[in-house]
Amino acid sequence: MPNDEAGASLARKLGLFDSTMIVMGGIIGSGIFVNPYVVARQVHTDALILGAWMLGGVTALAGAFIYAELAVLRPNIGGQYAYLREAYHPAVSFLYGWALLFVMQTGGMAAVAVTFARYFREIVHTGGPDSLIAVLVLGLLTVVNCLGVRTGSTVQSTLMVMKIGAIAILVLAAFGSRSGAAHASAAEAFSPHLLLQFGAAVTPVLFAYGGWQTASFMTGEMRDPRRDLSRALLLGVAGVTAIYLAVNVVCLRTLGPDGLAATLTPAYTVMQKAIGDRGALFISYAIAVSTLGFLSQGMLTAPRVYFAMARDGLFFRAIAWVSKSTRVPVPAIAMQGALAAVIALSQQYEQMLSYVVSMDFIFFGLTGASLFVFRRRMQRAPQHRTPGHPFTTIFFVSVCWLVVAATFYHSPRNSLEGLALVLAGIPVYLYWSRRKRGSA
Repeated sequence: MPNDEAGASLARKLGLFDSTMIVMGGIIGSGIFVNPYVVARQVHTDALILGAWMLGGVTALAGAFIYAELAVLRPNIGGQYAYLREAYHPAVSFLYGWALLFVMQTGGMAAVAVTFARYFREIVHTGGPDSLIAVLVLGLLTVVNCLGVRTGSTVQSTLMVMKIGAIAILVLAAFGSRSGAAHASAAEAFSPHLLLQFGAAVTPVLFAYGGWQTASFMTGEMRDPRRDLSRALLLGVAGVTAIYLAVNVVCLRTLGPDGLAATLTPAYTVMQKAIGDRGALFISYAIAVSTLGFLSQGMLTAPRVYFAMARDGLFFRAIAWVSKSTRVPVPAIAMQGALAAVIALSQQYEQMLSYVVSMDFIFFGLTGASLFVFRRRMQRAPQHRTPGHPFTTIFFVSVCWLVVAATFYHSPRNSLEGLALVLAGIPVYLYWSRRKRGSA
């Protein structure tokens, strides 16, 4: 692995368990405690609601199969950033890193940090603005991850295990309760309108399954990225699919499709029916832990992309610096934490989140399609093959483009503004690429 000027390099300390927890931690945030009602408002039977969540899981698994093969073919530092760079052009990977830093990652982290702050204040009954608490927690996680990849990964894995435990308690409490809803879920007759409703239900589900790809950023710190990342992607996505289906099953069992559609806080309502008012406090704890774990995962993974950009000569040289003592890219981690804190204080994260959806899936689709590029260049069959390729790959890429098209159709202004922010990175790329050529 190339070293930086100081002679320090990233430390390969992550194994299969760490990698799997990173995959799951990138997917499961606070949404699963809230989002089931969004789907139930679009489709109104148990079969269609669970079918939407199952289809989302199948799509994520198809993507995980693709990324698993890419991890074997290109176990490079930066993961998805490296796939885009080597399949297409450094400009494409730079725009991905640019969007990650200034829109997708930092804006999302600021929003999640503020969500954590709201639940934290509810638990400890403290005053103070949400933005200040958000900045403090972002600062804390920045420091933790600057202490070393093992420290950051241990915190992330611990929070992920706590998340799984909280969801398990929710599921077991609901199944152990006698408060199940009596309902008969009649089948809906097939029609074009129903198909459109089902598509509208699947869209937020696909967003809920997003995030597993960020584990690919950590390949430079995995002991065996070819083996561990591919296995972690499959185990992690399959595990989250099982968790999401279990939560929706207990929501439907307790509330029924109509009751689920009628509440904005399904997990809270389920726990209240199962164990009374104690359920409200439990869900507050669970969401706080879940958001904190999601933040920890983002602080651990995304800075490796900025590090890879700087190492390629396409960003500030200092961002490629690795601490000799902790062997992590401290400036890259600190930069992300500081920018997310600024966004949290400015309260611009809600506007930025409206840009994330279409931009994220554009790069998803490009990365999935990169498998065709790499396969065409290969002289022999890969060691790990995506099951059902090219059909499963075409399915995944097509779903990504459909989500992008739907987002541009339903939110054209936000989508175009997001695209403009990404394209604003082109002159920045040209500047850095000329500077790189000049110093060569």
